[in-house]
Amino acid sequence: MLSRVAHNIYWMTRQIERAEDTARLINVNANLLLDLPRNTTFGWLPLIFIVGAEKLFFEKDLNRLADETNVVKFLISDSGHPSSIISSLAAARENLRTTRDTVPQEAWEQINSLYIYARDHVPSRRGRFEFLRRVIRGSQQIGGLLAGAMSRTAAYDFVRLGHYLERADMTTRILDVRSANLLSRAGQTQTQTQIQTQTQTQTQTQTAATENGEQDPFESIQWMSVLKSLSAYQAYRQQVRVRVSGPDVLKFLLQDEYFPRAVVFCLRQLEICLKKLPRNDASLEALSALRQKLNAAAVPELAHEGLHEFIDEVQMGFGELHNQIAAAYFAH
Repeated sequence: MLSRVAHNIYWMTRQIERAEDTARLINVNANLLLDLPRNTTFGWLPLIFIVGAEKLFFEKDLNRLADETNVVKFLISDSGHPSSIISSLAAARENLRTTRDTVPQEAWEQINSLYIYARDHVPSRRGRFEFLRRVIRGSQQIGGLLAGAMSRTAAYDFVRLGHYLERADMTTRILDVRSANLLSRAGQTQTQTQIQTQTQTQTQTQTAATENGEQDPFESIQWMSVLKSLSAYQAYRQQVRVRVSGPDVLKFLLQDEYFPRAVVFCLRQLEICLKKLPRNDASLEALSALRQKLNAAAVPELAHEGLHEFIDEVQMGFGELHNQIAAAYFAH
């Protein structure tokens, strides 16, 4: 197949997965803030770091307030943010528009209608939940149409490559920011100072609990938020069967071989796809290095120290894997 077609299909599914995951994050964060006490200042800024857009968010104004209104608008409808929900859907639609004959007609119609709906129904606060629910459901319908009606040719392998690489990347981003308290550790720049201010009350509470030898009273709520961000709470309770705790959640989301949003599961699906494609040596080598790193990780220890550095290495591995896929299949 043409490299242009492979490139467009790969990025189309990455962008749809990105739109769905962003919608999930916004919904879960809103529910988390309702669960936490009023004097716990968790805030909306962590979402900007999860999607890796902190520089873009503060580009025009370093003192820009990272409140609910600004962050939600940035993540849903900001045309200057290429990973906002509407920008992602627009890019997915454009990538597929010139390669429509490679996917079922119903999938193209669903992508087109989902984009038009999102573009024409930018929500107020009151209508936000229904809007995000429609985006999530629409994205899942697209995945279902592709899985249920697309021939298992090389084109379908590129569909899955984009889908699972984006999903694995988002899982590690959520773990990095949500569970490692990365934001409260940063403090050198003006932007990071704002983060520290927003999380000050939470950090003081955690420090006091640690000094007294007690568990942070809000820890379980936050780990549950991590699971719910990935629709993993029910599967975790069914398979792990213990209370929600940091080491167990990390092990489940990084190393579980059966949960579809766990990183190791995603890497296994990527391996299956790559083995069907030609010129796969460099890509499989990069993938093998990632799998070895994840399988060898001492996850319980990472829950207390070193998680941010470990996930940095994993995300660099994702970048290398993407580069090898692009070099092998998109540069010709």
